[in-house]
This record gives sequence, C-alpha cells and structure tokens, in this order.
Amino acid sequence: MTAQQVLSLFTGYGIEIEYMIVDRQTLDILPISDRLLFKIAGDYLPEVAQGDLAWSNELALHIIELKTNGPAGALDNLSACFQNDVRRINQLLSEFNGMLMPSAMHPWMDPHTETRLWPHEYNPIYETYNRIFDCRGHGWSNLQSTHINLPFADDGEFDRLHAAIRLILPLLPALAASSPVVDGRFSGFLDWRMEAYRNNSTRIPQITGHVIPETVSSRNDYIRNILHPMYAAIAPLDPDGTLQHEWLNSRGAIARFDRNTIEVRVMDTQDCPRADIAIAAAAVAALKSLVMQQTSSLAAQKSAETERLAAIFRDTVRDGSKAQIADPQYFAALGMADTVPCRASTLWYRLLEAAPPENAGIHGNALDIMLEQGCLGERIIRALDGNFSRAHLMACYRELCQCLAEDRLFTI
Repeated sequence: MTAQQVLSLFTGYGIEIEYMIVDRQTLDILPISDRLLFKIAGDYLPEVAQGDLAWSNELALHIIELKTNGPAGALDNLSACFQNDVRRINQLLSEFNGMLMPSAMHPWMDPHTETRLWPHEYNPIYETYNRIFDCRGHGWSNLQSTHINLPFADDGEFDRLHAAIRLILPLLPALAASSPVVDGRFSGFLDWRMEAYRNNSTRIPQITGHVIPETVSSRNDYIRNILHPMYAAIAPLDPDGTLQHEWLNSRGAIARFDRNTIEVRVMDTQDCPRADIAIAAAAVAALKSLVMQQTSSLAAQKSAETERLAAIFRDTVRDGSKAQIADPQYFAALGMADTVPCRASTLWYRLLEAAPPENAGIHGNALDIMLEQGCLGERIIRALDGNFSRAHLMACYRELCQCLAEDRLFTI
C-alpha cells in the first residue's frame, strides 16, 4: 500500500508470505533468491512485479517473499494468486535443483555457518543491522512469516484498529505457530520463531518492547511514546540515523505511517497459502467485531495492560492452541466477561462463532483443521512423535513441501 492510497478500515489488504528455498534432495537451505529474481528480471533487483503479486528478496539469500502488488480489495481470491506463483517459482527453481519449503523456520539450518546475506548493491540498512545485531542468528536469518497490512484513514481509525490488534495478537500463535523444531530438535516452543524474534534485539530492548505494542491513541502519541524512545536508544550505535525509521520497530504489530497501515507480524508461515489466508480472514473477522465495538467498548479494549497481554502471548507461543488463558481482564476487554479459564482454541471458537469471516465457506475447512487438530506446530510435533533423526525430519518436511506444492493442509 503506497502513501498515495489512503484507505479506510477494511477496504484493502496487503499480504506478505515468506518461503525458504531448499535443495530438492537434501532439503538443506539453498541461498539463490538472487538467481531466481535475476532469471525473471534479467538483473539482481530486490523486487519484481508479477501481476497481482510481487516477488522480493529478504535479508537472507535463501528466503523469497511473495506479496500483494498493492492493496487487494478482498482476501477471498488471494489464496489462488499466491498458489499460482508458488507453482511458478517451483518450476523456475527446478533448474537449480531447488524448491520452496513452508513453515516458519528451517528445522536443522545452522545460521552461524550457513547464512548468506543479500550481496547485491551496497545496502546500508542490511549492513547496519548486521553490524549492530549480527544477523546470523535464528531470530534474524532463519525465520519466515506472514504479514497482514491493514489500512486506516485518520487518527480515529488508527486508534480503534490499534486497540483491536493489541487484543488479537496474543491469540494468533494459537492458530499460526509453525516453528517447533530448531537445530534438529524440539525447541520446547510451538512458535520458536516468535520466541527467537522476541529476544533478538535485546541489545536495544526498546525496539521490540513486549512484542505487544503499548496503548496509544494517535500518530503523535505513537511517535512520542514508541518511535522516539527507540531512536534515542539506538542512536549511539547508529550515529548516521540509517535505522531510525518506523520500520526499525519490531513489535508484533507496527504502525507504517508512510502508507497509513498497521502491519501485523506475528503469524508464522503456514503449510500452504490457503492456510495463511484463512488465518488472515479469521484475524480480520475478529478485528472488525472489536473495531465496531460489538462486544466491548474502545475504552475497555484499551484498558488491557500490555504486560498482561504479553504474558498470554508467551503462553500461546509456547503451547499453541492448547495454551490456557485465565486472565479476567483479557476476557472483559474482548467482551467475554462470562468466560471461565479455557484453551486458546476455545476462545477462537467463540470469536469466530460471534463474527465469522466473510465468505466463511472459503476459509472454513482450513480453520476447522487448525481448531480441531491444532496449529501446524502441534501437527508437526505429533507427526514426528519424538523421533528427531535427520531421516525422520526430512520425511516430515518433505511432506510439508508437497503440501505447499499442492495447496493442502498438513494433517495427521
């Protein structure tokens, strides 16, 4: 969404999905995103428009991002758009004996020895990040996510959207966690990507905060309370101001005032585009209900304390759909004061029953699988059944690659 396109709430959607490029035989990472982009553009460009979508590079050379080429008016047809480009990319990668792998982290990549950063044209942003944070860690170079960009037209819409997003962020890993395996073993977290992400900027904690953003009411409020403290904290290490822009913010949802959107960043990449778009549709449905104050007032929503929301978020990052939620303040902010302690999946059932996604039939089957069988991270751990040998991991993740190629969910 560009700065020239100022859209109102829920009139446009920007979706970004990142995938790993891996070797077809070994499933090891294959750092050739530059060669892929060169093949279609004839140059080492960082982004190439491909009709409804655009393909772009990321920090690490084994990751390719697919994203809507401008705002999409609806979510319904996006799954097919992304799937068509997944198929095309897999065809192009076959020349390099490569293919795309889904999920949010490579299960055995060693980022300290295997990371290759984007090498083309001098990129002061990448160089500065790498100098300050050392981008070879899991939280920098071994992670793939899906982002949802949601527009707002003015401060009033920003206030309502930001308040609603704060409440939904803690629940998203219950549907979207897909990164339980790292360094060839179970990490103890179903969403190790977010656990690594949560800690990868600890040198300057103001950048990530509690992942859940603080309560704010306006653009000026946001700049004063979130952006300026972050810029001040990094300034001694970034005297030229290379990173002192709103995208430095690494909270789970960040305001992009340059394009009047809030970017939601806590969704792990799923097994297929149908699953990514279904989660996005569920999130949008819940957010619409909150923004319209159907079950709770804006004041009630904004009363939810950041630290308490962050505690719920950490639980869903660890336990996925089975995370136990028992915070009465959270239930009240959602307008569910009658709710007793329950699993995160139960809260999703209630949210989607009260506010089903538009054209629910398109996304319903995928959401049913997630709610009945658990998030992808839970399904991966169940499939591995305690066996983390390389052969067993390869069999599991090869099936995930096949799910991506065929646009079907990984089921057990």
